[in-house]
Amino acid sequence: MSDAQLLAQLAGERGHVLRAVHGLEDHDMRRTLTPSGWTMTQLLNHLAFDDEMFWISAVLGGDATAIAGLHNGWASKPMTGAEAINLYKREIARSDAVLADVDLDAPPRWWPPATVFDAPPMPDGREVVFRVLAETSVHAGHLDIVRELIDGHQNLVVG
Repeated sequence: MSDAQLLAQLAGERGHVLRAVHGLEDHDMRRTLTPSGWTMTQLLNHLAFDDEMFWISAVLGGDATAIAGLHNGWASKPMTGAEAINLYKREIARSDAVLADVDLDAPPRWWPPATVFDAPPMPDGREVVFRVLAETSVHAGHLDIVRELIDGHQNLVVG
C-alpha cells in the first residue's frame, strides 16, 4: 500500500466516525448504551486525544504542545456532543498538518516513556499511521453499533 493510499484510508475511516455521529442530539451523544459504560462523546475524546494527539502529533510529529497535553482521552472533562465532534475535527486537522510534514520512512520523532506506553518503539511513521488507522476503524464500528441502537441508522448493510 502506498503512503497516499494509507492516508486516504485513514481519511475515509475518520469520515466514517464523523458520519456515525452526524445529526445526533446531544443527549444521544452522552447516553450510555454499552455494558462497559462509554458514551459517544467519550469515544470521540479517546480518538482525539489517544489516537490523533498521542500517536500522530506527539509520537510521529514530536510536537511539544501535544506531548505536554497528553492525558487519558476516556477520562476527559465532560463536554457536549458538538464540542467532542469539534475537538476531534481539530485534532484531525492538526494531525494532517503533521502528516504533510513527516517522512513515513523515518522513525517517530518522540517515543513515550514506559510508564505511558510500555512497548518498544515503532520502526517508522508508517507503522504509527497503521496503528491509528486500525484504532479508528475499530472504533468507527463501535460507533455504528451504538448509532443503530439509538435510531436504527446503519452505515453499511451487507447482503
